[in-house]
Amino acid sequence: MAAENDVEVDDELTKAQRRLRELKTRISAQSKKNFLLERDVRYLDSRIALLIQNRMALDEQQEVASHLEEVDTTEGTFPDDRRRQLYGNLFFLLQSEPRHIASLARLVTLSEIDTLLQTVMFTIYGNQYDSREEYLLLSMFQNVLAADFEAVTDFGNLMRANTPVSRMMTTYTRRGPGQTYLKNVLSERINNLIEHYDLDLEINPLKVYEQMIQDIERETGQPCHLPRGISSEEAALNPDVQAIINPRLNTLMEITDSFLTTITASLDQVPYGIRWICKQIRSLTKRKYPEATEFNICSLIGGFFFLRFINPAIVTPNAYMLVDSNPQPRPRRTLTLVAKLLQNLANKPTYSKEKFMMSLNPFVEQNKARINRFLIELGEVGDFHEALEMEQYVALSKKEIQLNITLNEMYNTHSLLAQHLDALAPTDKHHLRICTLDLGAAPAQVPRAENKAIVLPLFSRWENTINENPSSMADSQLTQGDILYMDTKAIYVQVLRTMPSLASQTPLNLHKIAEAAATSRDTTMVKKGLKVREMLLQLEEMGVVDPRDRYRLMVEEVQQELVHLGNLRQTVMKEIKSLDIVYKTIIDHNNYLRSQLESYKAYLQNVRIQSGVAGDKKSKGQSSKPQQFTHAQLEKEGIIVETNVPENRRSNIYFNIFSPVPGTFIIALHYKGRDKAILEMDLKLDDLLEKQQMGIQLLDLEYVQLSVKQTLNLLNKHFLKR
Repeated sequence: MAAENDVEVDDELTKAQRRLRELKTRISAQSKKNFLLERDVRYLDSRIALLIQNRMALDEQQEVASHLEEVDTTEGTFPDDRRRQLYGNLFFLLQSEPRHIASLARLVTLSEIDTLLQTVMFTIYGNQYDSREEYLLLSMFQNVLAADFEAVTDFGNLMRANTPVSRMMTTYTRRGPGQTYLKNVLSERINNLIEHYDLDLEINPLKVYEQMIQDIERETGQPCHLPRGISSEEAALNPDVQAIINPRLNTLMEITDSFLTTITASLDQVPYGIRWICKQIRSLTKRKYPEATEFNICSLIGGFFFLRFINPAIVTPNAYMLVDSNPQPRPRRTLTLVAKLLQNLANKPTYSKEKFMMSLNPFVEQNKARINRFLIELGEVGDFHEALEMEQYVALSKKEIQLNITLNEMYNTHSLLAQHLDALAPTDKHHLRICTLDLGAAPAQVPRAENKAIVLPLFSRWENTINENPSSMADSQLTQGDILYMDTKAIYVQVLRTMPSLASQTPLNLHKIAEAAATSRDTTMVKKGLKVREMLLQLEEMGVVDPRDRYRLMVEEVQQELVHLGNLRQTVMKEIKSLDIVYKTIIDHNNYLRSQLESYKAYLQNVRIQSGVAGDKKSKGQSSKPQQFTHAQLEKEGIIVETNVPENRRSNIYFNIFSPVPGTFIIALHYKGRDKAILEMDLKLDDLLEKQQMGIQLLDLEYVQLSVKQTLNLLNKHFLKR
């Protein structure tokens, strides 16, 4: 820590540490950009799917443009200094006391969890290589898991369902260290496998039987006389099918064994956080279910490590940046079967949903002990709570802690906290309640163009900021002699790092080192030499050091520190080399996501030109002519479900509907004799489709309630080309 924060020394270690910090900052920032791009891709996926379901492929131009525009990374301004301070208080509390986020994660719905996870994983704890933030994030997991174990009544349901907690654990594995592990351990083996694109290892008897018929017909040019439409059990009894499957089973077990060997040999490469979560699963299971066997415990750990971390990367390696192109169908099927077999081995089921997988049981039996040993060893890591206490202390001693956060991230988190405040902070004296209530109501989400990132300084309302001076920080616990001793040792280390030739003498002569610095041509070294010589004399007078043993204790400690810093440089250089690869991979993925968004843009534009709006072909997608409908007509067709229009006025009411751009519709309610519409509603086709998918049946037009389903039918009939 002293080396990293030493601004006066500029040796190789300091330069390497500076480069490492910059690299980690770039990786964390780029990871967040990738997360945002992935979210946009998922959003467009869902919208396009809805339009296709409606036998269309349109999307209005403005909405798509808003989701494809570049994210503005320029720093935004916050309108009110007082509110900035209040948000700084709130987010300091959330970051430094992870139990609040842990509780919130269990209260939000599945539809809210992704946005919360983005803020938690990539903003509140966004520096993925910062020890303090990583320890705090793991503390949050400890709270989440403990509450989850407490709430579950049936052992069999533990960590099985798709819940906010399981989603959170999966997202954690997608952070930088987890991605690096997957690339280092799995990438080469997966790439070797997918090169064999002709290798067919299908073992489902029915699929093998059907393929066999196709092969016979292709080779003979005649219809095959084998019976069609048989069951999987009947196909499994066919001798030819058995002859095809048996050698495939052996090959599949050999391939899976090679994957298993690679994974079990990688124990030391598994990120600490993932191993620590495995440790918590083991510990919580033993406390909550004392009767649970090692078999049961390993099954739960395997459920997390393989189901949530390893197997998704094997099944979809392109999504994890492990391959350069999408695997062909046959190797993709092989990867799926490998993942199924690894999952069966990790979970050790007594039966399989797919009977053909039971043929691979010999592999499961042979490797039970091996996988159990690995899963137990995964959890054999030290705890970090003492280290966290130190990291928190160091963080508080810094000039400032700050978050780079968007307005919408702040407002969304504020809104979720306010929504669940009674459960999170039930008493009036609760710090979280005070911070949240002082901010008032949560502001609404701002438009994308206004969603700027701001730098939010974090500080607590309830603690005094620790003084920047290390001596005064320690004043209450340490004597003046202790403080002087540490300061003297630190200056000697600085001098020797700047003038490394002085460190070659053994043992170190502290008087000669001080003299050499004081008589050097470097004015900074001269000051340090004079100062440290005076400090050494003060220590002698106080009886803290003894010149008769040539200051043995201080000499030993200075030498130990230099050895540690030397080893640290090797570690730092090794980490830089590894993270350079990670950063390149993340940049490559960013380029891939951008090209995917460009493909969507081109695809939607092409469909828009082809589909257009019904009506005059010469209009080429310009505003369509308004279609007019009476109140009685829409009521008769079931489009108006409820009406507040008085009966004696309904004959004077009519509706104009037109489409200014493809995918967007304006419904205007008019009264005969008046030029201006009483009201207008702007409708987007994909919003209507989403309402229909969510089961929302009515559309509120203030004076009338329209049926969502029948409104869609009307728009399809009158406006949209088939």
